[in-house]
Amino acid sequence: MKAPNLPAPRPVLWPLRPLGSAAVTTTSNDGRTVVTIRHALLDDVTPEMLSWWYGHVSGTMRYAGKVRPRYLVWHPLDHIAYDVTSPDSNGAVGAGARLHITEAPGRDLEQLIDIHVGVEQIDSQAAIISSRMLGTALVRLENEFTAARGGTRYVTRMTIGDTTAAGRLVLNRIAHKRAFPPAKLTAWIRHHIEEIGNLENFLPDLFRYRSDHEP
Repeated sequence: MKAPNLPAPRPVLWPLRPLGSAAVTTTSNDGRTVVTIRHALLDDVTPEMLSWWYGHVSGTMRYAGKVRPRYLVWHPLDHIAYDVTSPDSNGAVGAGARLHITEAPGRDLEQLIDIHVGVEQIDSQAAIISSRMLGTALVRLENEFTAARGGTRYVTRMTIGDTTAAGRLVLNRIAHKRAFPPAKLTAWIRHHIEEIGNLENFLPDLFRYRSDHEP
């Protein structure tokens, strides 16, 4: 498969959060790898804003003097494309929707993430997506948020592999070697800390002035 072209980098209007701003732990058990990231407080962001955001990533917004895809603003260097390949039963992005996400952590196409996922949950408590095969979760990404004084506590849990028979027999090896080998996982962790941290810089205003047709 031909690698996509990296779009031109967007202006970086705010400093990206450093790796050390979050607490990261990695565990391995039953053929799975679980990475847990406890992000620093998202200032002035509420769980309601995050719930809205994950249902409306595919829109546009004004940024650095131009109207741009929101996904390309979310991480102004690494993001490539975000496509809703199948909406949910209400024609929106919610449980049951399918997404195609493409990004290159560190703008390095050697670490390209090009993944089709299904949405399991989007609400004011969590946004959960997964890539599945034969009833097995190759990759599952859980984003959990809780209101706190001054903002929101945000915890990410990435699980690579599953405990199903198909997972133990073959699919866990595929997930670890193809979807997220060690170098790509390391690059993704930094990327994810940067993109989540960036939300506090634009989401409060975007949510406040969102279009009338985006409730």
